Amino acid sequence: MFATLSDRLTSTFKNLRAKGRLSEADIDATIREIRRALLDADVAVPVVRQFTGAVRERALSAEVSGALNPAQQVVKIVNDELVAILGGQTRPLTFAKQPPTVIMLAGLQGAGKTTLAGKLARWLREQGHTPLLVAADLQRPNAVTQLQVVGERAGVPVLAPHPGNQGADDVLPAGADPVAVARAGLETARQKQHDVVIVDTAGRLGVDAELMAQAADIRDAVSPDEVLFVVDAMIGQDAVTTAQAFADGVGFTGVVLSKLDGDARGGAALSIASVTGRPIMFASTGEKLTDFEVFHPDRMASRILDMGDVLTLIEQAEKAFDAGEAEKMAGKLVSGEDFTLEDFLVQMQQLKNMGSIKKMFGMLPGMGQMREALENFDEREVDRIEAIIRSMTPGERQNPKIINGSRRARIARGSGTTTSEINQLLERFDGARKMMRQMAKGGGMPGGMPGMGNLPGMGGKKSRGKQAPAKRAKGARSGNPAKRAEQERAAAARAAGATPAAPAGSAFGLGGGAPAPTDPASFDPSDLPTGLGDLFKGR
Repeated sequence: MFATLSDRLTSTFKNLRAKGRLSEADIDATIREIRRALLDADVAVPVVRQFTGAVRERALSAEVSGALNPAQQVVKIVNDELVAILGGQTRPLTFAKQPPTVIMLAGLQGAGKTTLAGKLARWLREQGHTPLLVAADLQRPNAVTQLQVVGERAGVPVLAPHPGNQGADDVLPAGADPVAVARAGLETARQKQHDVVIVDTAGRLGVDAELMAQAADIRDAVSPDEVLFVVDAMIGQDAVTTAQAFADGVGFTGVVLSKLDGDARGGAALSIASVTGRPIMFASTGEKLTDFEVFHPDRMASRILDMGDVLTLIEQAEKAFDAGEAEKMAGKLVSGEDFTLEDFLVQMQQLKNMGSIKKMFGMLPGMGQMREALENFDEREVDRIEAIIRSMTPGERQNPKIINGSRRARIARGSGTTTSEINQLLERFDGARKMMRQMAKGGGMPGGMPGMGNLPGMGGKKSRGKQAPAKRAKGARSGNPAKRAEQERAAAARAAGATPAAPAGSAFGLGGGAPAPTDPASFDPSDLPTGLGDLFKGR
């Protein structure tokens, strides 16, 4: 969502790095670019003024003029101010001293409240709580049914004493009382000892008095510990207006941003916390129930400035990776055992458990420069690799060297791929195994990740199965006329029992009677190491 803003800010800071000292004119030019970037990202004008004013004041102070690297100091100031307008610090949920804790969801229709209720319930269940979902949205057609489906997928019970609106019109059915449903949910939670109650309320396509009155009545009936305002991060400036209307009419304690994975400009996220004075607490980053995370202002600021979000990446890895498997792999490295395709398969499966590979790569610092390559990366590549390895026998996974031509053809048929794709995988695996060997010897990470350049969509060209050029057989004649004549003379001398004299300066065995290397007539590209000679052919 913040891709455009991130690119603009990164480009602005790149211009500063070439300067050893920043003048007031340099700072003013930088502030202008930041202002334009924020306005283009649909950030509210009052927030832009407040932000740029704070950045300019600090940039002209002694903390920049006396710094060893002024450009880095300006980046730090922008980062600090971004964290400030995003809320300052992470605000956790407030739980009731006497359970159950009541969480009420409010917002416009289409913001994603019902789906987010399931995501929040699932997240709370993983934290050790026993949540209960309450279907108090009786107005939107099939809203109750949708919450029941979401609750089942999340593994959380749903209380739905009334079926709600089953028609096509957005009207409250006769006899339906959302306030009574909310009260029933609270009472059920007390009886069945659920420590958290999540109340899903109705929304509208726009703010109106009826919506506010209904939400206020539910709030008064259940006295929620948290009122979370769910806002669609893609609706731009209207999100700020709506948030202010809900803050005045109902009041809320925190904000949840939905659809943060969209391609909108993201100004709402940078404006709401500052305009309403309420913190952003959670973010929904996709359609799956697992695409839900606590909102950390400092981490979001780092993502916007293309400095990555390594802490979130580590947290996801800790959840996805099995500690036993990690210990087993470490033991293999220490003992010097070889890395096998079976190990490779386990690592790939755990990588899949972490979620979208594009999102994971996007959390690494500096990956904004590879955004186009990331977008072109095919997530199904991991599934293809898994299919290839599963089509191998246990012996082939343990010792890939036995995979000859006929075996490759069989594996390709079994996995629905081609032999060239089998070759690519084996080449990448061989590179990964060399890296693991070097790490086991204490050599650290080698320069560059092996095989990454050949990943489809990740910056390298997809291999077409072309094999490396074969080495010239010993005694074969050179294609260079001068070199071939010299080879024939040397062969004749050997046949006569003579040893050709080495020219001056060939103490290391170089030359061997051939013309001096500086002689263009003596140069033959095929004499170069495999692969390097191809660079000079045809020149």
